[in-house]
Amino acid sequence: MSLPAVVPAPASIDAGSGAPFRLTSDTTVTGEADAVAALAAIVEARTALTPATEGSESGIDLRIDPGSGAAESYRIAVDEASVVVTGADAAGLFYGVQTLGQLIARDSAGGQQDAEWTVPAVTIEDAPRFAYRGAMLDVARHFHPVETVKGYIDRAASLKLNALHLHLTDDQGWRIQLESRPELTERASGTSVGGDSTEGQGTPGGFFTKADYREIVEYAASRHMIVVPEIDMPGHTHAVGLAYPELAEEPTISDHMREIIRDYGGEEPRPGVPYEGMAVGFSSLKTRDEATYDFVADVFGELAAMTPGPYLHFGGDESLSTTDEDFAVFVARTSQIIADLGKTPVAWHEAGAATGLTDTTIGQYWGFLAPQEGVADKARAFVDNGGQLILSPADAIYLDMKYPNGPELGLTWANGPTSIERAYTWEPSDIVAGVDDSGILGVEAPLWTETIRTAADIDTMAFPRAAAAAEAAWSPATGASDLRTWASFRERVGALGPLWTSMGVGFHPSEEIPWATE
Repeated sequence: MSLPAVVPAPASIDAGSGAPFRLTSDTTVTGEADAVAALAAIVEARTALTPATEGSESGIDLRIDPGSGAAESYRIAVDEASVVVTGADAAGLFYGVQTLGQLIARDSAGGQQDAEWTVPAVTIEDAPRFAYRGAMLDVARHFHPVETVKGYIDRAASLKLNALHLHLTDDQGWRIQLESRPELTERASGTSVGGDSTEGQGTPGGFFTKADYREIVEYAASRHMIVVPEIDMPGHTHAVGLAYPELAEEPTISDHMREIIRDYGGEEPRPGVPYEGMAVGFSSLKTRDEATYDFVADVFGELAAMTPGPYLHFGGDESLSTTDEDFAVFVARTSQIIADLGKTPVAWHEAGAATGLTDTTIGQYWGFLAPQEGVADKARAFVDNGGQLILSPADAIYLDMKYPNGPELGLTWANGPTSIERAYTWEPSDIVAGVDDSGILGVEAPLWTETIRTAADIDTMAFPRAAAAAEAAWSPATGASDLRTWASFRERVGALGPLWTSMGVGFHPSEEIPWATE
């Protein structure tokens, strides 16, 4: 008997020999209220059935047993008479519900409406490999409104991802309202790459009010996700200079930047003029000016008060206009400011080259599967310093890279186009030499939005490759499970096509995947 399709692959799954559980209009769903509501939404979207809450002996029981396993773990037991999902905590139960939703299938032999949906007899024991499982959404290059972000949270959570990293600032715009620095949104939020408007907006740009941000944080929490806000600095800060020109250095125009302008269009950046291009590395804060650190303290102090999660991301990437010495000073002081707020600093891997980095700082690796010269050393420095790494290899799980045979959306600079097979066939413990699972906090799939303007664009570029990243983050290591192979994954993710369609996920129907039609 073949195993049912589950993504990400569970720690263990055993197919039973008995008859499946039949899902009908009389089936009851009882137990923990939030989990019942989550399952009801999936069942209704997938089957058009509305589960009952009483009146049947044939039912689904959703329960929490704190002594049943590790954090976020769950167990599913299905036989002909019942379905029991047990979570070690509320998050584990939620993830068990997501798996149960994937198990629901149409019974091709059923002739009546009440008998056409089943859950196979199966036992699943599951728990995550890594504590941090992230999705990043760039709302700076193109702004994406609250409803789009909430939709992305739903999709990410269905794959057992538990962190939403919001890239809130860049050269093109500042996207978060702060009372301590109101000029940032008043003067620096009104543009985007190419001057293009975002879906549902008549003008380019936009920002989250504090109420918007709170709504996102609370919605994410209801799906057992934290929000990791990123304020990128000292580079990627042209927008800061629009609001506070006294804090910004003059743009540095390099030959490399001119090549990017030639390839992708746009104008050279000028002080005080909103930037709509795609070049990077030309901007910097004044890292030796005390007023800059007053700004850093104001920004992260207010953001810390708004963010219940443990992490604040300060960027630190592509600071090509900042000397190594000045960069080191900035990274040391900024990481300490964040640590003094009771938060854990996160920075892109370049910050690992700086001495004085706070020892709790988490590094985020965005190099390639085969690290470029010197990049692995910078990444490993975080672990040697007492921190850990989040792995985001750009040529595997940067979701904005073009597909080999897909839409015109996306870029190709990270060894692209990027196939689904390449997004899947990598092993986290093999990326940075000398860093094993103990030094890896988790895996995150970033989605940059230079070419991404709408919610439909996000769906197309993220799915199915986000599922490959989710499996690297959640499932057993490559070689530790028969399911952790490309051959298995492409069959399992293909089987999710009908569920994704019913849930409104506009995935890319790649020819690499044998998509099920029902």
